[in-house]
Amino acid sequence: MLLFAGSIGAQTSDPVLMTVNGKPVLRSEFEYSYNKNNSKTVVDKKSIADYVPLFVNYKLKVEAAEAAGIDTTSAFRKEYLMYRDQQVRPSFINDNDVESEARKIYDETRTRVVANGGLVHPCHILIMTKQKATQAEIDAAKLRADSIYNALKRGADFADLARRLSDDKGSGRRGGDLAWVQKGQTVKEFEAQVFAMKPGELSKPFLSPFGYHIVKLVGKQDFFPYDSVRTDIRRFIDQRGLRDRIVSQKLDSLAKAAVPATTPEALLDKRTEEMAAKDPQLANLIREYHDGLLLYEISNRTVWDKAANDKAGLETFFKKNRKRYKWTEPRFKGIAYSCKNKDDVDAVKAAVKDVDFDSWAETLRKQFNDSTLRIKVVKGIFKKGDNALVDRDVFGEDTTYTSPKGYDYASVFGKVLKAPKTYEDVRESVVSDYQEQLEKQWVETLRRQYPVVVNEEVLATVNCH
Repeated sequence: MLLFAGSIGAQTSDPVLMTVNGKPVLRSEFEYSYNKNNSKTVVDKKSIADYVPLFVNYKLKVEAAEAAGIDTTSAFRKEYLMYRDQQVRPSFINDNDVESEARKIYDETRTRVVANGGLVHPCHILIMTKQKATQAEIDAAKLRADSIYNALKRGADFADLARRLSDDKGSGRRGGDLAWVQKGQTVKEFEAQVFAMKPGELSKPFLSPFGYHIVKLVGKQDFFPYDSVRTDIRRFIDQRGLRDRIVSQKLDSLAKAAVPATTPEALLDKRTEEMAAKDPQLANLIREYHDGLLLYEISNRTVWDKAANDKAGLETFFKKNRKRYKWTEPRFKGIAYSCKNKDDVDAVKAAVKDVDFDSWAETLRKQFNDSTLRIKVVKGIFKKGDNALVDRDVFGEDTTYTSPKGYDYASVFGKVLKAPKTYEDVRESVVSDYQEQLEKQWVETLRRQYPVVVNEEVLATVNCH
């Protein structure tokens, strides 16, 4: 995969610090990596001399990943390009492009709203009725609404009555103000009334599914002026991720207009090289992500997953290094459990007696907790202090154990081990150590396979030029 190295490598002020399998590594890349991994907040800081072999190992693994073709896989390209494009795509648009999109959204919305009757600004007082109100309850609500309407006709203040008497407490606190409304935002009975009114007009009480309304129409207009909603539209563009759509449209337009013809992907590749040439920090950031993805995948294949799934290798490693995993005190390998029924205490032991330890949990779940939770179980390899029931019943400690509520019959089942019998008894430690061995062997192989040449004169200028 073309990454942009060519344009950066031409910078004579950034000399080659080393070559890995014949590929140049510039001083700026090493400085970026060293300074990032040895900042003030890092506890285990390395000297430049101590960091060189770590950096070399890193570059060797990346070389191995590329040799394995990982950088050509669809999964790698998808993840890498997603990150790279986050850095590069925004450069294809400017504020004028975003403003143009905002204007477009405004014009489309305005056209739709105007064609649908425009906007109205009502205030209302609501006398609410229940969904299945009786006729008597509806009549009582109508009587109350008529009383308020008559008070308004005599000159009572609409906002004051809305605050005190409206059952719509939200708008009531604003003097009944519902702000600007377009068709489709309220129920049809309410819309039919308010869109037929004139500004300043007061309606008689009318019924909707919510109850009786008395409406005063504050105003009417086709739509809002652009400047009054511009900020909201721009915020909408950012919140809905519409900038990315604007970028895609711009890229498609540029690709179609290009001579000779090109593609949005080619434009992104070219822009990446241009930006990286001007901004070494960005170049290093993108390269770091690129190489980091390769490093993770090749390490997973060669060390991490391989070690975790290599049962024969783990067992052989454990047997060769058994002394490394000695315990200073015995362990209990088994279960500590509590039952609702006394008969289940012995039934649990019988259920797992002839079953492989790894399958105990699933066996007990199927037999005792499939439909109802009859037992509560903790399975593992316990040392003193790990579990109060094990401490009391296995290690003879003077420990108080309290059963979970409703599970009064507690017991343990398993065996005491003076030392681990198989690697599974100390799996976490063995896997970690086995991974470390595989890593060491892998690096030794890579160092034999790929030549590395360090320019000591350039190395001496790191952070000193």
